[in-house]
Amino acid sequence: METRSFDIPRYLAVLPLFQEMSPEELQRLAEGCRLRRYSRGDTVFRVGEPCEELHVTVMGQVKLFAISPAGQEKVIELVGPGNTFAEALMFTGKPYIINAQALGDTLVLSVGKAAVLAEIERDSRFALRMLAGISRRLHGLVHDVQAYSLHSGMQRVIGYLLRALPEEAEDAAAFSLADAGVTPAAQAQRRDLRVSLPVSKATIASRLSLTPEYFSRVLHELEAAGLIVIDKREIRIPDPKRLAGHNLQ
Repeated sequence: METRSFDIPRYLAVLPLFQEMSPEELQRLAEGCRLRRYSRGDTVFRVGEPCEELHVTVMGQVKLFAISPAGQEKVIELVGPGNTFAEALMFTGKPYIINAQALGDTLVLSVGKAAVLAEIERDSRFALRMLAGISRRLHGLVHDVQAYSLHSGMQRVIGYLLRALPEEAEDAAAFSLADAGVTPAAQAQRRDLRVSLPVSKATIASRLSLTPEYFSRVLHELEAAGLIVIDKREIRIPDPKRLAGHNLQ
């Protein structure tokens, strides 16, 4: 993607946080944006740096992670295209409390704090949309904590595989760890759905609070049970409904 020809106002208009803004408002907001390209392994920001922007992954993927005192990495979130990060922290006036790193060729749009605050002052409804977006992210993180606390490693891996299905397959294989079962949408039957692991198995394992060895072992157990077929980073799911119902007793 050629960054010089990238239409920032048009891109902002399709994001949930900004889609109700007028063309004039979007243009003002765009003037406070920066578009940056990163290569695999590049740092987007580090712990302790000032947080003066919220960010949107336009292309690629960004890993949010923390480092323990012992030097171990814990992946907090994997942020794909169209998703925002660091919104809440931007309003606190505090520095970043986690690190962000590009996992491949990545394009990130950063929206400056001053531009956001100016629009909030002009229209309080914008502040409500920001709060709604932050609340959705908090809900997702709480859901993750519940899953890690209440569900087995096997269930976490199954949940990840079914949530990672392509968008067009979601109606056939939606899966909710909170319900610990198959949602109504998952009851539709489709065959031969495929999931491409977007990052390394070690990164996914960290995101699920599992060791890489355990994550790999679960994948091989699922393959031995005929529930998935592994081909490098692509995983074929012959029967999503059967996979969703596995090991939920």
